[in-house]
Formats: sequence, structure tokens, C-alpha cells
Amino acid sequence: MAFRLGFLVLTLALAAASAEAQQKIAFGDLNQDTSLPVQVQADQLAVNNADGSAVFSGNVVVTQGEMKLAAGEVKVSYGPDQKNIQELVASGGVVVTNLGDAAEAREALYTIDSGVIVLSGDVLLTQGPSAMAGQKLTINLKDGTGVMEGRVTTTFVPGGN
Repeated sequence: MAFRLGFLVLTLALAAASAEAQQKIAFGDLNQDTSLPVQVQADQLAVNNADGSAVFSGNVVVTQGEMKLAAGEVKVSYGPDQKNIQELVASGGVVVTNLGDAAEAREALYTIDSGVIVLSGDVLLTQGPSAMAGQKLTINLKDGTGVMEGRVTTTFVPGGN
């Protein structure tokens, strides 16, 4: 999740009849090479050959290129060939960082092939003194875009990078 935000460009789209807000975010140089190897470190690993999954637990750290994801637990689902990772489901205090930028949430789902990460539950995105909070943050690593949804609150410092 290359949170190389450059600077936050904010466009607030409020639905006229809704109390919910949706914040579109341009992430600048967020593009991440999703074909890079994924490295996982954890205190414990449980493998289930029947359903093609693995559960890493305890101080889990997932790294791909410049992106790092830390959580209490990460479930890895493999594709039909049982060799390639299809998706990662992280829970338990998820923190995603890249180049000094960070996002926190209760859970995260990273679909490797599509390059989409969905963080949900009390999401907080920070870059330097700027911050944005909401209930769901969807990041497309391939095209460098993101959308924050669910009662969005934004604090940013004008003139910052």
C-alpha cells in the first residue's frame, strides 16, 4: 500500500439526502507493483490444506515492496494452484505504512491480483500533519486512487506537501 500521498488532494462529495460522506483521494505516486513478492513474518502459522488457506498470528508483518502491513492475525487464501496468494485478510489492529504515511483500521482485505486494499472499521489515514478518518477506505494500488467513506472527517494543513 504505497501511501506515497505527495500531498492530499481532497474532493468532498456529499449526497444531498444522506448523512454519510464520501471523500475521494488522489494518492499521487501510490502505484504499487503488485507482482512483487509478499513476505510474511509471524509468531505462529497454521496451514489448512483442505481449503487452501494459512493463518499467521501474533505480531504479523506482511511486506510487499515499500508497503508494510502489521496486524494481530492475517489469513492468506491461495489460488486454485495452491501456489499464488489470492488475498490477505488482516484483523486485530491493522496498520498499513509506506514511506512515512500510515493507515489504521480494525480489518483489511488485500486482493493481490486486482491491487485493491479495503480497510474497514474506524479507519484513520495520516500523512505528516494531515489526517482523514472514516469507516471504510478503498485503495487501488494499480491506478493510485482511493475513496474514504462513512462519516468522513478531514484535518489538513494548507501549504504542506
